[in-house]
Amino acid sequence: MHSDPTAQDLPWLNALPAEHFTATLADVFEHSPWVAAHAAGARPFHDVAALHHAMCTAVRQASPQEQMALLRAHPELAGQQAQAGDLTAASAREQSRAGLNALSGEELIRISALNAAYMQRHTFPFIVCVSQHTKQSMFAEFERRAHNPSATEIPEALSQVEAIARLRLDAMFPAA
Repeated sequence: MHSDPTAQDLPWLNALPAEHFTATLADVFEHSPWVAAHAAGARPFHDVAALHHAMCTAVRQASPQEQMALLRAHPELAGQQAQAGDLTAASAREQSRAGLNALSGEELIRISALNAAYMQRHTFPFIVCVSQHTKQSMFAEFERRAHNPSATEIPEALSQVEAIARLRLDAMFPAA
């Protein structure tokens, strides 16, 4: 996220020019600044819930192609980007807190196989709000959802993206 060190409250965010508003919130929805750009017009936001709602509305009103691009912008859990250190700062923190940066060899093989099978089935990575899971419950969720049809997984993945975004906004604006 391109957050300014003075970004401490929503009045500050509300007062920003649209391009700075978008830049500040660019990675709340992973590599998808268009979400923040669409939400900018709904200002002012009185609380984080209103900001989150506007951003989620932008996603829900997006075309299926835009929604799929948003899902595909997410990294695989403990995948190649994580191994190479190429995650966004927020994704790296989230995956690290969930213990995904310290998997055993067996767990790494298991998650790699799950990632590959899921990607082949759905054409986007498995997305789960890892902050709401332990490593064990995340693996269980991965396996529970692995064989769902894409018609079930797309809305589930979008719901998980919204949960991730809410936690990121809460971290950016803890006093709001």
